[in-house]
Amino acid sequence: MSGEPHPLIDAERLGYGAISAAVADPIQREGFGRAWAIALVCTLPLVVLTLGAIGAVLTVGIGLSGVNTTVVWGFSIANYVWWIGIGNAGTLISSMLLLTRQRWRASINRFAEAMTLFAAGIAGLFPIIHLGRPLYAYWLAPYPNTMDLWPQWRSALVWDFWAILSYLLFSALFWFTGLLPDLATMRDRARTRAGRVVYGALALGWRNSARHWRAHETYHLTMAALAVPLVCSVHSIVGLDFAASLMPGWQESLFPPYFVVGAMFSGFAMVVVLAILIRWGLNLQAMITRAHFDAMAKVMLFASIVMAFAYATEWFTAWYGGEHADRTVVGYVFTGDYAPLYGLLLVCNCLVPQALWWRRVRRSLWALAIVSVLINIGMWLERILIVWNTLSHGHAVTLWRTYHTSLYDLAILVGPLGLFAFLFLVLARLLPIVSMHEVRQLARDEGAA
Repeated sequence: MSGEPHPLIDAERLGYGAISAAVADPIQREGFGRAWAIALVCTLPLVVLTLGAIGAVLTVGIGLSGVNTTVVWGFSIANYVWWIGIGNAGTLISSMLLLTRQRWRASINRFAEAMTLFAAGIAGLFPIIHLGRPLYAYWLAPYPNTMDLWPQWRSALVWDFWAILSYLLFSALFWFTGLLPDLATMRDRARTRAGRVVYGALALGWRNSARHWRAHETYHLTMAALAVPLVCSVHSIVGLDFAASLMPGWQESLFPPYFVVGAMFSGFAMVVVLAILIRWGLNLQAMITRAHFDAMAKVMLFASIVMAFAYATEWFTAWYGGEHADRTVVGYVFTGDYAPLYGLLLVCNCLVPQALWWRRVRRSLWALAIVSVLINIGMWLERILIVWNTLSHGHAVTLWRTYHTSLYDLAILVGPLGLFAFLFLVLARLLPIVSMHEVRQLARDEGAA
């Protein structure tokens, strides 16, 4: 019987009322208890660390980091690419699964979309603090001025500015409009006048009428259709930050699709970690079942194979192209100063996910949590090594230098993780973290109601 499909929802435990109660009651009636409070307090030092690191770089400058005259990019750019990849994945996951009619998205799409907003917002901080003169960040935007100055459209910083801005605005709209039916549910279940007023204002007059549902579904499908090319273009632009240069190891047409798949890879890994924590913290075992984890594990396995193929393609094109600088960079990757980190990258991104071929691993939450964390470690190493390997070993031999990590670098690496967790904990306390109306529809389709 082990080959039988696991249900997407626990039909014996969940009806329409039970679904609403499981998601809404912790917010409006029961509270989150001691575990939530302890977790929130644990994130506060990291939030303070993030703010302190940003304040330090604004007052002292980027000399606090390990950058030098050769390796002019460092943790800030790697963190930016890593966080924007995770951010891109949330909306990409939700929109692609909606367009392909994957019913298992119902339980995960809400927090995947919220992950997008928080991760993309955090990502937007790093290019600004890396500018050297962050007070002039507004120069990236075209605005009327007496000197007729306009942004340099050939600059990757300008591309990133518009990519992040457009993606944040789109993702916020996509997330908020999907939340409207659930905000109306929260309004109707609220016990206090303040709750009814606040949730009622946010629900924008949703009345659960057939007309509202028809407009909502049409709008949501249209937005999902727009989201897929937008997400692909945003992370392709991030890939072009590197590929548009003349540096060995970067000037590759492979980078845009390679970055998009990498974003999906790390994003699904982060969603798995969040799903495990939300399932345990809010006691949502009946809504987020092992079938969801099995499906996400299969996607991560596929992405791992694609990433392994992309790495092999990089090595092959460097050899086949015959350029001395490209071959030298590939040799440096395997034998240079950062070779142990590159080996760890390959283990985390290519070798470890192969355990997901086994169904028992895909359905073990502990195993999935370990695999997902290792994938995100591997993807961060990939981002930082893309920067380090090429800049440390470029065309000019006399300029070869290595990067030396500083305490500030570690602060902007670890601190934003706490900020991300803090924002999620606050969101879970205020708004439904799982889509009630989509889970109810899933329950109806499976005959659970």
